[in-house]
Amino acid sequence: MLDKHQGARLANLWDDGKAAGMTEPEKLLYRSNLLGSDKRITNYGGGNTSAKVMEKDPLTGEMVEVLWVKGSGGDVGTIKMDGFSTLYMDKLRALKGIYRGVEFEDEMVGYLPHCTFNLNPRAASIDTPLHAYVPKPHVDHMHPDAIIAIAASKNSRELTSKIFGDEIGWLPWKRPGYELGLWLEKFCQENPDARGVVLESHGLFTWGDTAKEAYETTIEIINRAIAWFETENTGPAFGGRSKPVLAAADRAAIAKKLMPVIRGLISAGESKVGHFDDSQAVLDFVTSTSLEPLAALGTSCPDHFLRTKIRPLVVDFDPAQPDVGNTLAGLPEAIATYRADYAAYYERCKRADSPAMRDPNAVVYLVPGVGMITFAKDKATARISAEFYVNAINVMRGASGVSTYVGLPEQEAFDIEYWLLEEAKLQRMPKPKSLAGRIALVTGGAGGIGKATANRLMQEGACVVLADIDETALEAAQTELSTRYGKDFVRSVNMNVTSEAAVESGFGNALLAFGGLDILVSNAGLATSAAVEDTTLALWTKNMDILATGYFLVSREAFRIFRSQKAGGNVVFVASKNGLAASPGASAYCTAKAAEIHLARCLALEGASAQIRVNVVNPDAVLRGSKIWTGEWKEQRAAAYKMDVDELEAHYRERSMLKLSVFPEDIAEAIYFLASDMSAKSTGNIVNVDAGNAQSFTR
Repeated sequence: MLDKHQGARLANLWDDGKAAGMTEPEKLLYRSNLLGSDKRITNYGGGNTSAKVMEKDPLTGEMVEVLWVKGSGGDVGTIKMDGFSTLYMDKLRALKGIYRGVEFEDEMVGYLPHCTFNLNPRAASIDTPLHAYVPKPHVDHMHPDAIIAIAASKNSRELTSKIFGDEIGWLPWKRPGYELGLWLEKFCQENPDARGVVLESHGLFTWGDTAKEAYETTIEIINRAIAWFETENTGPAFGGRSKPVLAAADRAAIAKKLMPVIRGLISAGESKVGHFDDSQAVLDFVTSTSLEPLAALGTSCPDHFLRTKIRPLVVDFDPAQPDVGNTLAGLPEAIATYRADYAAYYERCKRADSPAMRDPNAVVYLVPGVGMITFAKDKATARISAEFYVNAINVMRGASGVSTYVGLPEQEAFDIEYWLLEEAKLQRMPKPKSLAGRIALVTGGAGGIGKATANRLMQEGACVVLADIDETALEAAQTELSTRYGKDFVRSVNMNVTSEAAVESGFGNALLAFGGLDILVSNAGLATSAAVEDTTLALWTKNMDILATGYFLVSREAFRIFRSQKAGGNVVFVASKNGLAASPGASAYCTAKAAEIHLARCLALEGASAQIRVNVVNPDAVLRGSKIWTGEWKEQRAAAYKMDVDELEAHYRERSMLKLSVFPEDIAEAIYFLASDMSAKSTGNIVNVDAGNAQSFTR
């Protein structure tokens, strides 16, 4: 049966008050955003919408019919006005005169730019003819779970007729493209009263004379499908449960152990980022009797397939006897077998002009009793891939409950995956940034140096976990960075680096968030000033706990992850000029910083054989934005130099050899260098970023 979320009716969100006064293109945008706001209607980047609008030709001044349609690569839920392509309808109709037949349909994409209206730079998508040739002003193409469940059933034509009668037609499977556009036109001409059509193994087309009518028709048709499944699909999901569901904490614990190992095994060619999903829909599937046979069939909708590959990998794990050790030991062989099977699929299906085989690793990993893990080139893609497979699960739930679920035929799946037009789109993608797919954890991440470092790493495409003990500052830092780079790229954990349990928990949360770790920036700190005779044991211990023990604890946890991934790793300590150059009145601080530096040397020796690099950055007098330099420490140093606190920055600048102030961004730049492949052959090194201080020369 359907789960509660899948069975709930879609709300009609159209607001006449909001729509009043909108232009037709603005109503198209409004309608698109409403439809894309619910994943049951369409998934991220899936489906498209259009409107045929009369506009003044900028060349002739005459009114002409213009197709506004979602551009290539857009997402209807988040699209803005500049996300739509605009094309002359008369030119799109004229393309029929040069169409040479189905075997040449791909070449028609090259003619679409010649139809552009008003020099719009937004590239038209492959689905443009599907909208152009439907003889209705407003057209929606969505991928609703409930409709695809019908479309992916063995008797989908019969079910479509049974549920919708003559209102909604049916067309057999056809890859999206020019020919399908002609099929849709022919269907509409032969069925003038139809309100839409189900495309086998694909999705739903609906239309209307107004934007509101098109929107409400789409919602109505999907709701009718949901209601029908509610009545007809009353048996246990996927044939019933055959395996237990582990408790939430146990599921998370298993995922934390599996994810870095899987990541290490699949990241040889390209670093991957992971996502974990143990939602109810996923748990229903991964504990069912039908898990393995249904998973082997793959997905049906092309959009689902492109995001989730030919099929998932079902991990050999028994939740009734949850010993993950045997599973971990078996992962290398399981992943190697999947790669071999994928290579065989490529060889069976490749064409003479097929692109070279791409990454043969699975995207989706299903763990019985635990959930679903997905890996992709970045967190957003991994998360979206999981969302697509949840859509696929909902489709399989519906189809297998009322009929026999049918996946996309293997050759058709291959022809979509290795479609030359899709390959051309991939080749146009920008070159990955230098830290794309890398995962970093930054302690002291909410402070000046920590936040500047996170910002610098994220500029280069890294995912970052901010770890800090200051919850208020941590929340503000995460908000700032997620606003700048996107929520997918940053997480935060409250971590007291002196607590073994807090460190283990924080790193575990990082694993669950992103699937592994590549970079540790150990930056948590404090600064104290006192003559040795005035230094209490508590003050001494506090320095040692945070600056020595804390660095040890986070490094130990990072090393454990690095070794489980077997893909190297990178540790950067933020120490201090005072770790090399002694200062009077700060014996506890200087000694602890010296301990950091020597710990880094020890770790560089230990990690080298596993390609784990450990390096140190030594800042000095980084006042701006630093939490250390607020309050007591700043006042103490000013008192020691017999000056006002406002004079400190100038004092340190003039004290330096280069007569320059040092800022958090300067330290972040050095950390980025040591964390990146630019320093791939450097370990055990110290980089001073202090504007020049002879006392802290390393030799």
